[in-house]
Amino acid sequence: MNLLKKFYPHALAVIGFVLVSIIYFYPVLQGKKIYQSDIAQYTGMAKEQNDFRANENTEPYWTNSAFGGMPTYQLGAKYPNDFIGDLDDVIRFLPRPADYLFLYFLGFYVLLLVLKIDPLKAFFGALAFGLSTYLIIILGVGHNAKAHAIAYMPLVIAGTILVYKKKYIVGGLLAMFATALEINANHFQMTYYFLFLLLIIGIYYSIKLLKSKDYKSIVKIKLTFLVAIILALGANATNLLATKEYADFSTRGKNELTYNPDGSKVEGTNGLSYDYITEYSYGVSESLNIFAARLFGGSNSENLGTQSKMYEFMVGQGVPEGQAAEFASGLPTYWGDQPIVAAPAYIGAVVFFLAILALFVDKRKLKYVFLSGAILSLVLSWGKNFSILTDLMIDYMPLYNKFRAVSSIQVVLELCMPVLAIMGLQSFFKAEKEAQFKALWQSAAVVLGLIVALFLFKGMFAFSGGSDGYYLQSYGPEFVDALKEDRKSMYSADLLRSGFLIALTAFLLWMANKNKLNQQKTVILVGLVMVLDLFFMAKNYVGKDDFVPASQVDVPFAATPADMQILQDTTHYRVLEIDGNMSSARASYFHKSIGGYSAVKPQRMQQLFDYQIARNNIDVLNMLNVKYLIQTDSTGNYFPTLNPEANGNAWFVKNLKKVNSADAEMKALDSLDTKNICLLNQVEFGAWRKGNANDNFEKDSTATIRLLKYKPNHLVYESNNAKDGFAVFSEMYYKNGWKATIKGKELPIYRVDYVLRGLEIPAGKQIIEFKFEPEVVKTGSTIALYSFIGMILILIGGIYLEYKKSNSKD
Repeated sequence: MNLLKKFYPHALAVIGFVLVSIIYFYPVLQGKKIYQSDIAQYTGMAKEQNDFRANENTEPYWTNSAFGGMPTYQLGAKYPNDFIGDLDDVIRFLPRPADYLFLYFLGFYVLLLVLKIDPLKAFFGALAFGLSTYLIIILGVGHNAKAHAIAYMPLVIAGTILVYKKKYIVGGLLAMFATALEINANHFQMTYYFLFLLLIIGIYYSIKLLKSKDYKSIVKIKLTFLVAIILALGANATNLLATKEYADFSTRGKNELTYNPDGSKVEGTNGLSYDYITEYSYGVSESLNIFAARLFGGSNSENLGTQSKMYEFMVGQGVPEGQAAEFASGLPTYWGDQPIVAAPAYIGAVVFFLAILALFVDKRKLKYVFLSGAILSLVLSWGKNFSILTDLMIDYMPLYNKFRAVSSIQVVLELCMPVLAIMGLQSFFKAEKEAQFKALWQSAAVVLGLIVALFLFKGMFAFSGGSDGYYLQSYGPEFVDALKEDRKSMYSADLLRSGFLIALTAFLLWMANKNKLNQQKTVILVGLVMVLDLFFMAKNYVGKDDFVPASQVDVPFAATPADMQILQDTTHYRVLEIDGNMSSARASYFHKSIGGYSAVKPQRMQQLFDYQIARNNIDVLNMLNVKYLIQTDSTGNYFPTLNPEANGNAWFVKNLKKVNSADAEMKALDSLDTKNICLLNQVEFGAWRKGNANDNFEKDSTATIRLLKYKPNHLVYESNNAKDGFAVFSEMYYKNGWKATIKGKELPIYRVDYVLRGLEIPAGKQIIEFKFEPEVVKTGSTIALYSFIGMILILIGGIYLEYKKSNSKD
């Protein structure tokens, strides 16, 4: 009975999380799915892989449908012995995206319980965390991996804190499994940023232990973490090893070119460029969005409604009311520093107020850990707007230059502020009445004073957005003036809204201080104000209108007449969709495309586009076997153009032209006869041909090489040549995994023409096979198996020891 009473409130909380998740995304109950733009692109990229998996019941680990060819390691490849992934599937049992929302709630609830927050407050705190506008919008646009990684962060913190509190078994087990799940989420940028908060937590507890000279506990804690981390990493070994391998091949790897497409010198060749990293830098003033959502206009597509100045302006210009209302339903009111914003990073007015309250009323020094995490993430999110710190991080912090969109580090603040808020709410009720009142008026004075100050200094802002120049030119100054007036209205309206919510919360807490409301009622009322604020704000950006019939999500692209015409050609070839600009996966859904959509594109293919294809170098398209170009006419309809000069699947060349650097390779492609000459970087591959000094080959007019069999991971060719020859294959070179054999004998594969495969082929009739058999998958899956067995053994041992301990107490 006591056990039931103990777990009863937690069971209710979990049921509540399920209900709120389903209520927020209720169209899933109607069989609908949320349309996520990024997931639509992913579906296009992964189409060949998913079809192969369905037909062959195995993984290809390679696709030719995007960027000319690439591993599927970052396209949802399924690895053997991924038991952590299976565990994650069990936890996320709700339909997507309600599953991620539920995961937000559950993980944060556990963290608050570890911080000794009572279940009712922890329940509302978890809802406040999960309904934060930023966390909802990333589900709306399809940043599922990001949401996935964020959702497991609170569980990792919970396990970490328990270990530092010397609860080695429970804490170690939680830290081990939570870390494994965090890594399995496969968003290393979020996990990397999260490490900054873990570092702060570690420093805080380590200093406490060192001060008390508890060296024995320090050793136990470090050993517990060491075992947990090793096994968590091991359980994800395949993904980690494959990602590391591919990273060197991607735009995250070292750039071997020393000049830009415009001829200027490349500044920094290791990692992403400074401009790319800091393109999405949060504005310093824009940070105020965390407690007044649309202070800086909200998003790039806000519904201004029929009460707006824009609507009045349009109607005044003679536009019919219906058209004016439609036009005003999606305008770029955002006027902050970032190029595009889908929603403000709003953590909630009440959350912000309660977090400030925690600084006055909570006596635990742990609050400074979460405050430090919030402040650090905020200033780092400013990026180029706080270049002193950002430059130091890019230049000296390992791996920091591997990730773009520094503004996304604010996820740490998104986590820390609700923790502080609920710590403040709990501590308020534990404090003496006099301390309660003092902390309450101090917090209200700070926050409401800030709101008053923002009203007074409203005239200091220009309310000018990045797109205003376009609208000024297209629609005139009166249009822009109307837009600015609406921005000013939103600024004032959201300040008033936040001020009202904060004043209401302060009033409810004052009522509790005066014993006019008991604690439970006050927590419920404050919790409802806090959660409903976030719920309805998030609904402005992700709601029922984002859901569509399931078929539209499952099949996100419809074949055009151009696609159907091209698909009548059953040979193996590639296409280039001109309007896609190598940044769309639409063509990849239907064809073998040299374009695609990915944050980690193959670097050399991207460079080939920037330096050659963008300059209309037809010889480069020919060597890539681009047989069709998809273009749009004046009406926006697609039409195909046949490229009869495409080199085909493979061809013999007359000469190997040796170069000594990547720069020389790229420059030589400017005017290369790709049908007869191929480039070979002798610095990288010269040693392989040391015993063969012949770089000239007789190209018999009767010599042929043709593709007999195609699978993304297995290609079979037949060649006929009177003499020894050198063949170029219009397939992407990838150093690891691909093996070429003739009569069972493995041959070295050369990288030629900057991105393609080259092979020396003996005279006569030969059968050439290329197979993709990545060793990284074999090695990683073996490590994953033994690591998971280790985790299970430790779990069983931990349960036994805890059971034994509880019996000894009885």
